[in-house]
Amino acid sequence: MGYNKLQAYQKAFNLALKIFEISRTFPPEEKYSLIDQIRRSSRSVCTNMGEAYRKRKYEKHFVSKLSDSDSENTETQIWLDFALAFNYISEQIHKELKAESVEIGKLINYMMNNPDKFT
Repeated sequence: MGYNKLQAYQKAFNLALKIFEISRTFPPEEKYSLIDQIRRSSRSVCTNMGEAYRKRKYEKHFVSKLSDSDSENTETQIWLDFALAFNYISEQIHKELKAESVEIGKLINYMMNNPDKFT
């Protein structure tokens, strides 16, 4: 099984795609701040998960990279909070995206707490 078969990765990848599309509607003045940051953090959830998977032979490295992925996921949630506060997204979109991110966080934490199932 490859990293791209992990449920957490698939969900994170889909969320990053949604965030990319939604962030296209943000004002141009946010290009180098909110847009860039939310896109980077949402993509980093996936990239860190891929790196973790490649380091799965070493449990501590695996968990460390998953921790990075979890941190990026939290950062994405914070950027979503800002997008809502600035009225760039509706409360409904915020609720849906944040719920997806919370679910991803739970999956990542399961992997961190049960590395033996993945290493």
